[in-house]
Amino acid sequence: MDELKHCHTTHYSILAWRILMDRGAWQAMVHRVAECPIYIEPQNLRNVSEFFLMGLSDDPELQPFLFGLFLSMYLVTVLGNLLIILAVSSDPHLHTPMYFFLSNLSLADIGFISTTVPKMIVNIQSHSRVISYAGCLTQMSIFILFGGMDCMLLSVMAYDRFVAICHPLHYQVIMNPCTCSKLISVSFFVSLLNSQVQNLIVLQLTCFKDVKISNFFCDPSQLLNFTCSDMLKNNIVMYFVGAIFGFIPFSGTFFSYCKILSSILRVHSSGGKYKAFSTCGSHLAVVCLFYGTGLGVCLSSAISQSPRKDAVASVVYTVVTPMLNPFIYSLRNQDIKRAMWRFLRKII
Repeated sequence: MDELKHCHTTHYSILAWRILMDRGAWQAMVHRVAECPIYIEPQNLRNVSEFFLMGLSDDPELQPFLFGLFLSMYLVTVLGNLLIILAVSSDPHLHTPMYFFLSNLSLADIGFISTTVPKMIVNIQSHSRVISYAGCLTQMSIFILFGGMDCMLLSVMAYDRFVAICHPLHYQVIMNPCTCSKLISVSFFVSLLNSQVQNLIVLQLTCFKDVKISNFFCDPSQLLNFTCSDMLKNNIVMYFVGAIFGFIPFSGTFFSYCKILSSILRVHSSGGKYKAFSTCGSHLAVVCLFYGTGLGVCLSSAISQSPRKDAVASVVYTVVTPMLNPFIYSLRNQDIKRAMWRFLRKII
């Protein structure tokens, strides 16, 4: 920058004197200024009005297939989770803490998938990939909010199963309605805090290198890669915040299942072990699916150098996981299955 200033100052001083002596020096001035490199200020991220979501494929022939596929998956996810919510609320036998948390998990899954897929479907249908700056930050915040809610609720549900199996005589006292409501409130506010902290980190970006997001939604990690400033500092803060808000619920889930496994192993009869394990089998399957797909996406993004492959991998935990949760609970849980059939018979 100092060299640029020196270059311009030197040429301007000499040419200003020559202009006084010779009017033809105007041509020389233009030539000299053209020789000096031009410094271009980096564009401020706050002045950007829109980003471009590149999606999963640029092939026009694939767009109708992707439109039908994601529309079907979205409808199945919303209807499946909504059916669980309605079945639980309509059956008095399911008004227990476990199914109360399950209803909230289904609601969070609906919000999670509704944050990304409808925008993708609209973009395919309208042949547009534009998302406004405010829309991108809003989508990112809500995406992190519902993703955090999923993570927190899975931990709360693991704690519920721990109390039911390890302290069955005190279950009704510990998991009373007031405690359940507090656990849901804490899950929501912790997830909200996580989303706002990460949103604030992105808002601190002062310049950008690109506006093309190689995904079908506003991925916060990709927005960080656009910055021209110190990426190391931003990445450290982002991963530190993610590690805190991710490690706490994961450690809670892990601790709960360690205690559950220890308690089940102390049961002598095989029938007792099966009965104890069957009460948390569906939840354990959902936990493995949630963390397994998330870990798989992280590993694939670390190994793969293709942003488009990372976008395809992100479909697994943003779309497939919320879609499979209702099937896991309905197929493995007889109470949910009976409640669904009773509810369907009422409305048909």
